[in-house]
Amino acid sequence: MPNSAELTHFIFGRLTWDALPLHVPILLATFAGVAVGGVALLAVITRYKLWGYLWREWFTSIDHKKIGIMYMVLAIVMLLRGFADALMMRSQQVLSFGSAHGYLPPEHYDQVFTAHGVIMIFFVAMPLITGLMNFVVPMQIGARDVAFPFLNNFSFWMTVGGAVTVMMSLFIGVFARTGWLAYPPLSDIAYSPDVGVDYYIWALQIAGIGTLLSGVNLLATIIKMRAPGMSLMKMPVFTWTALCTNVLIVASFPILTAVLALLSLDRYVGTQFFTNNLGGDPMLYVNLIWMWGHPEVYILILPCFGVFSEVVSTYSGKPLFGYTSMVYATVAITVLSYLVWLHHFFTMGSGADVNSFFGITTMIISIPTGAKIFNWLFTMYRGRVRFELPMLWTLGFMVTFVIGGMTGVLLAVPSADFVLHNSLFLVAHFHNVIIGGVVFGAFAGISYWFPKAFGFKLDPFWGKMSFWFWLTGFYFAFMPLYVLGLMGVTRRLSHFDDPSLRIWFEIAAFGAGLIALGIGSFLVQIAVSIRNREALRDVTGDPWNGRTLEWSTASPPPAYNFAFTPVVHALDAWSDMKTGGYERPVSGFNSIHMPRNTGAGVILAGLSVAAGFGLIWHMWWLVVLGLVAILAVAIGHSFNLDRDFYIPAEAVVRTEGERTELLRKAA
Repeated sequence: MPNSAELTHFIFGRLTWDALPLHVPILLATFAGVAVGGVALLAVITRYKLWGYLWREWFTSIDHKKIGIMYMVLAIVMLLRGFADALMMRSQQVLSFGSAHGYLPPEHYDQVFTAHGVIMIFFVAMPLITGLMNFVVPMQIGARDVAFPFLNNFSFWMTVGGAVTVMMSLFIGVFARTGWLAYPPLSDIAYSPDVGVDYYIWALQIAGIGTLLSGVNLLATIIKMRAPGMSLMKMPVFTWTALCTNVLIVASFPILTAVLALLSLDRYVGTQFFTNNLGGDPMLYVNLIWMWGHPEVYILILPCFGVFSEVVSTYSGKPLFGYTSMVYATVAITVLSYLVWLHHFFTMGSGADVNSFFGITTMIISIPTGAKIFNWLFTMYRGRVRFELPMLWTLGFMVTFVIGGMTGVLLAVPSADFVLHNSLFLVAHFHNVIIGGVVFGAFAGISYWFPKAFGFKLDPFWGKMSFWFWLTGFYFAFMPLYVLGLMGVTRRLSHFDDPSLRIWFEIAAFGAGLIALGIGSFLVQIAVSIRNREALRDVTGDPWNGRTLEWSTASPPPAYNFAFTPVVHALDAWSDMKTGGYERPVSGFNSIHMPRNTGAGVILAGLSVAAGFGLIWHMWWLVVLGLVAILAVAIGHSFNLDRDFYIPAEAVVRTEGERTELLRKAA
């Protein structure tokens, strides 16, 4: 008969009262704020009886458009958390000089900068680009949904599960103190015996499953579900960049899964893959993580290149200059992204031959990237450029990203990298390309396709406020870090002795404040746009005079996207149809076969989070229960044959008739 201590250990594993941050005022205040906000949100949903609506129409939806929107909502929510970490770091660095040590103890600061990196890459940037691809790609290729609709829902909820696991570490236990890539030996059990690295591993494993399956899904969709006549060289550039991105996801994310599995074996079982004992090697981890990590950078930026291509072409009123060269450049970047990973650790001591090879390949990859800039510039040349909000984001990107690219070429020189490695110069460069490329691209995409998703435009005034705060805030926040890096200041420090450095950190903190105003302006823009939605309403489905197929549908599109599958005869299919005098069909509609909603994705993701929590805290009964339940639900779902239905022809006739009437009135 087990005694009470053994029973408690069996039930709770490593989880004790000490895991709760009762002695950390900042975390207690944060927990109180999150709890109050959460209770208020639940109260509002309950008060207005929205639970049934949310479950039926959103949580269980397999509609690629709704899943894309939910990805974007997840990204914006996590952006608030990740940016709060950034503000804490900047304010700590301003306050912590000489005898003053700021308000964050070193171990808490280390958790903050690790969580900031993990959240911004995996749960802000990745959902932003995955959301855009999910929403846009099927409509651009003339499809009614993705190839595997249930898998799409499951992928999204697994990403949410990873985000939830990261957020739990804020209030139960600690997060990793290793940096966002968790290099050994710091992430090994000897140096990180607490649960922080375990939270890191299982959050990324859960979310990684979702990302990998999403990549498989979108890849199959683009390859197999294009409209008749849409050959590869008639695909929109955004679809091309999505294709290359998902090739990278399918090829690189298994590497991340494998390296995290090996790290977890080191921690749980006592293997020695990444130690200096028994034939292990920490550099094996560094090579593997960057064999995933550098393609990941292009996974993030390539869809944004596609966004900018669509925006520049639309708002210049002409076809994209050098479409074929743009496609070849995208494919070249996809291939070359696998040949540059070692430039992230030139200082490891591989020797001049290895460093030279990776330095040269890194410089070569800048050529197709730079060629895209010229394609966009020549598209604008002699075009009727309209400076709408998406175009402003694009112009801001072009200036900012070129600076980031030039500093990247500088870091590609091994001798320069020996000086600048692990300095704030590197931090500035990375944020230069991620903010200037991925964030600006995501906001360009949001403002461009928002009327397609919701039927009304975003408020232009608050959008421009957000843009200018983001643009100026970026330069104030990160140009000083270039200077500090050239002065030799190391990254990831929470305290400094030299008071002459303080002014640069104060400028950077001011920039972070401007970015905060940019995020706030974006949220105000959403609220104002919803309030003024009738004034901003678009009934045409084509508010920007777009060029690709998604603009041929209603705004927001019906569940089936297209009453009849379009037939494509040229690049820029919708522009070609308009030029050729296209007329909407008004008769001959049939019933449309569609997949049915399912709650299996939500349930499987919830069980995965439970199993991950058990693995983190060594609650082995919960792990076994969670895995058995996952298997049972998966098998049960495989026997569910009620997976589809037909939208009646009468409903299609009514929906299309209503749109025809709206178009008649608008004309």
